[in-house]
Amino acid sequence: MLQNYLKIAIRNLRRNKVFSFINIAGLSIGLACCMLIVLYTKDEVSYDRFHKNVNQIYRITSTETAPDGKVQKFGITGMMPGPSFKEQLPEIENYVRMQGESYNIKKGNDILVQDAMKVDSSFFTIFTFDFAEGSANTALKDPQSVVISEEVAEKYFGKQSALGKTLSINYDDTFQDFTVGAVTKKTPQNSSIKIDLLMPYHRDKTHDDQWINFYLNTIVTLKPFANPKALEAKFASIYAREAKGQLIEAKEKWNYQNTIQYGLQPFLDVHLSTEFRAANGLRDESNPMYSYVLIGLAIFLLLIACINFVNLTVARSVKRSKEIGIRKVVGGDRKELIWQFMGESFVLSFIAFLLAIVLVELTLPVFNGLSNKALSLKYLFDVQLIAAYFCLFLLTGFLAGIYPALVLSSFSPVDTLYGRFKLSKGSFLQKSLVVFQFSLAAFMMMATLILYAQFDFLVKQDLGYKDDNIVELSTGRMTYTETQTFKQELLKNPAIENVAPRQGGFWNTLAKVNGKKDIVFAFDIVDQDYLPTLQIPMVQGRNFSKDFPSDTAQAILVNEAFVKEAGWKNPIGQTVDFFSRNRKFQVVGVVKNYHFSSLYETIKPQLFTSNPEMGSYAQLNIKIKPSNTPASLKYIEKVFKKLRPTQPYIYEFKDQINQKQYEKEAKWKQIISFSAILIMFISCIGLFGLATLSAEKRTKEIGIRKVLGATALAIVAMLTKDFLKLVFVSVVLAFPLAWWSASKFLESYPYRINIGGWMFALVLVLLVCITILTISYQAFKSALANPVKSLRSE
Repeated sequence: MLQNYLKIAIRNLRRNKVFSFINIAGLSIGLACCMLIVLYTKDEVSYDRFHKNVNQIYRITSTETAPDGKVQKFGITGMMPGPSFKEQLPEIENYVRMQGESYNIKKGNDILVQDAMKVDSSFFTIFTFDFAEGSANTALKDPQSVVISEEVAEKYFGKQSALGKTLSINYDDTFQDFTVGAVTKKTPQNSSIKIDLLMPYHRDKTHDDQWINFYLNTIVTLKPFANPKALEAKFASIYAREAKGQLIEAKEKWNYQNTIQYGLQPFLDVHLSTEFRAANGLRDESNPMYSYVLIGLAIFLLLIACINFVNLTVARSVKRSKEIGIRKVVGGDRKELIWQFMGESFVLSFIAFLLAIVLVELTLPVFNGLSNKALSLKYLFDVQLIAAYFCLFLLTGFLAGIYPALVLSSFSPVDTLYGRFKLSKGSFLQKSLVVFQFSLAAFMMMATLILYAQFDFLVKQDLGYKDDNIVELSTGRMTYTETQTFKQELLKNPAIENVAPRQGGFWNTLAKVNGKKDIVFAFDIVDQDYLPTLQIPMVQGRNFSKDFPSDTAQAILVNEAFVKEAGWKNPIGQTVDFFSRNRKFQVVGVVKNYHFSSLYETIKPQLFTSNPEMGSYAQLNIKIKPSNTPASLKYIEKVFKKLRPTQPYIYEFKDQINQKQYEKEAKWKQIISFSAILIMFISCIGLFGLATLSAEKRTKEIGIRKVLGATALAIVAMLTKDFLKLVFVSVVLAFPLAWWSASKFLESYPYRINIGGWMFALVLVLLVCITILTISYQAFKSALANPVKSLRSE
């Protein structure tokens, strides 16, 4: 019996090649997408599970609450919580502190930047990593030794054994020799900790005993009997006791009145946490929302493919009605017919499943690029994954085949054999499913258009300064005198228009305005050339100037946001007191607001000083002429290596730095675009099949209309309008949901596009055009057919 069902299924596939292709293509694409998402999701939830006793590993978190109720959550702490809690709480078995770093390392005549982490010597007693050379027992014990990965070992020592060899590392501003104490094997991809180079913390001679700071990860292992919630209460009492003096001092000096509460976060939750993110040495932070969205897209794609199968099978049922009637007359019961049609569904699904595996292998590199992963079927091909794929195959076959099997097996043999059979219920279902398909397609097209528009807005928005042809050169810490020497050397080249030093990175601090109001602001150290180089305009007062020697001692510039926050009507001459109550700075100019951070944030208060005593310079902004960029960069490198021989040569263009801030949007733009294209493609091939069947069923009607004088265009219009009606219904259903979803999505951006009516109109026009193009071939073919032939055959 099964062999007979299989023969009939294969025979039907061969006889109906177009519809078989449509079903297999749609199902294979849907299945391939589901497989990729299964790979992605499995990788996401498998992070850090390879460590021994991982359920006993926790990260200490910090929650800081201001008097006004504002809450900040950090997955990091200072130096004190780890050792203090371990010493006083027997429930804590061990702790390790980890801090992300980067070091300059000599390799021959080159200086390379190497990602690294400072860690306590207990690191390998808590985390499980495999060693290529050396062992956990000896690693990190010697303060003058380091642990490196196989990749780093090959980078510096080639194929030779790295154990016992030395690396010249710039530590505390001097190059020192460190011995390689161990080499770890390549870190698993699904690890929040990526080992490159580990530096022992006990190498540091300084001791930080402050409780009111956050800059490193503190990881603890709890004993099996420990209760995390009870431990958090004990954290609070220890903190209140040991930090009491520091809190009193901070309140008197800085008016610091925030409260800090320490908590415990399971280490397995770190990767997908949206509250306490992976940072400062922990990598690959993610968001479960990515998995939810991708799973939703995969389900939609598979559902649309199954809808195509249902639509085409039910639409073709009229052609198979006599076959079904004869089977019932000769003794076939409904149960056997259900098994037959389900068998056909599973044969199609099996072929689609095999093709989907091929598609996954072919598209995996592209998917890895979009998702920032390094997935492979071999890497994740385990029993659970095989079981998931098998369930996916069964589910697809069942969903695609169950309804057609029930419908087809219910046909009355008398009606089918006497030609009185009509499929009114199937027609309604068919139209409903087409509306669902195109509603989803319209929604995805709208989402793609809005994502494109928002991304374009972010990368092209006027930032309030000119970022083109600006080279950001990292120099390492320099004094004011060193920056001026650097500047003079660079300006000898006529292709370099201007050079402006500034501190490296951005940091926030607190100040008192006129001795009364506290303001948090972004602090920056620059010189008189910074604003002109970036073409940032002044709105009041003046810029720093060499004509005013006192500028380097007490003059400051503030932006408009600072003036607004301070409540000043006349900002010039106002005073700001920060770092020390005995030192006041005077406002000499107001800078027009510009986006010094990304467009994810509104413009915050900002303050500039040119006082070299306030900190060091670590960056040069170099304005070059666009006529010969390679030559300019070569000259900059030459000057850099002459003046900063112990520093790595690292530069980026300012406009590229700004664009990198929106890589997330760029990735999602590509993912949603691909999804929209696939959904549209699967919907269109299904629509093509339905249009073909519709034309076949109306062959006699078309012939009569042509004999009575109907034109080819009239026939095409008749065949097209029914499907266009469904498209318009789809749009009416999809657009309100698309508008609501887009509005919610854009609320997370303080600077965003406006959703215009033209977007909906464009999507509608595209859908109509795509629909007409999809069915026009079959419509014209039927309209141009010889009516005599069609009527004779009928």
